[in-house]
Amino acid sequence: MVAWSFALICLAGVALLASAPAARADSGGLSSTYSGETVETPSIPATTAETEVPGITEPSGVPIPAPVGPTVPGALATLRGSRALAPASAPLAVKQVIAAANRIRTTPYVWGGGHLSWVSKGYDCSGSVSYALHGAKLLEAPLVSGSFMTWGEPGPGKWITIYANKAHVYMVVAGLRFDTGGDVAGETGPRWHAEPPYPKGFVVRHPVGY
Repeated sequence: MVAWSFALICLAGVALLASAPAARADSGGLSSTYSGETVETPSIPATTAETEVPGITEPSGVPIPAPVGPTVPGALATLRGSRALAPASAPLAVKQVIAAANRIRTTPYVWGGGHLSWVSKGYDCSGSVSYALHGAKLLEAPLVSGSFMTWGEPGPGKWITIYANKAHVYMVVAGLRFDTGGDVAGETGPRWHAEPPYPKGFVVRHPVGY
């Protein structure tokens, strides 16, 4: 009798397991799909990867003044220390983007920085790109990195190129890379880099007209 009872209990357990819904294989994260497209995410340090920073419609803080500083001849920006000098032949908006980026070029990396207020003690990848673009009135409100995948127009721009995926975004302005990744040891945050972009795994966009 005991044996029959034990057998019935075992059969009931098997039936319950068989009827339980299967666990979802898609748990989101960097390997999940974005707008129907799977993005191959490159290796990005954990401190620079952004996944779910909330975007907002209207950030607080004062508008960003972006006065144009000194320029250099030609069509390519030049690094002078940590500051980028805009090319004299660039459109005013490009010079303003460079000027705005220069304002935050020494701030630390702060996850979510630049999303609740334009003025922040630090910026993340999308917050810093948004800040710089806002300096030329090319962007009204900050975007998260994944949103830049459909922003502007497809392909590289003449002056400004955005590289975006669901985890990270950076841009190249007049030949210089503005990025929260690839900083020197001991530094974090948005910095100018002379090294070329790393486009594999990124969607390439540019502001309309630039």
